[in-house]
Amino acid sequence: MSGVAWAVVDSWTMTRRGLAHWARQPGQVAVGLVFPVMLLLMFAYFLGGGMAVPGGGSYAEYLVPGMFALTMAFGLESTMIAVTRDLGKGVIDRFLSMPMASSAVLVGRSVLDMLQSALSLLVMIGVGLAMGWRWHGGLGGALYAVGLLLLLRFAMLWIGIYLGLLAGKPEMVQAVQILVWPVGFLSNAFVPAEKMPGWLGAVAEWNPMSATASAVRELFANTRFVGDSWAAEHAELLAVGWPVALLVVFFPLAVRRFGGLGR
Repeated sequence: MSGVAWAVVDSWTMTRRGLAHWARQPGQVAVGLVFPVMLLLMFAYFLGGGMAVPGGGSYAEYLVPGMFALTMAFGLESTMIAVTRDLGKGVIDRFLSMPMASSAVLVGRSVLDMLQSALSLLVMIGVGLAMGWRWHGGLGGALYAVGLLLLLRFAMLWIGIYLGLLAGKPEMVQAVQILVWPVGFLSNAFVPAEKMPGWLGAVAEWNPMSATASAVRELFANTRFVGDSWAAEHAELLAVGWPVALLVVFFPLAVRRFGGLGR
């Protein structure tokens, strides 16, 4: 077999390892699926009655796409936890000492996390539909919106891998969580940036998560309201540009950091 073929086989083996962990620890997978659903229900039913969307429309239709984007971004934490756990137990060191493609460790991790994210997004869409949320555009626009959401998750995935390799210990994940949550909530996922104070709204509009949330809302045709700033009017462009820019920065950093583990 060629080197590429061996790398593909080894990557699939690493992916199967993760799937086997899912089968042995279904509770951990269930928690990852249920937590964003709880957030969605809490904001929709506990706080949604007091929310008003500029330009009119249902707050649920505004909230659900924002929660899709938030769920993809918060997947960074699960990636970090998985990487730091393998590092702390010496699992990655053992893999690097074996006759296998070293790239398989990162590829297997990324494939597994993307599968989990796709499953989580499918669950969120099902819950949204049960709540009465609907997309009003065509199927092509809906599939494009799903693609943008998974693109954001793919960028967050490599940020999580790099930060996990940098932290090295599961305990360090808590320090990153302290930063991830404010960044996640400092977006237009829950309320329009126009309802925030001036400088805070400007920061929220340029948040990568806000770009994806706004673009997804437009593709789902869920809101008639579009802000008058450049970021709001070009949300679809930023929804592609931000993840690509993050990948350009963090993908090589993660690969370089991982390559240095075996030295």
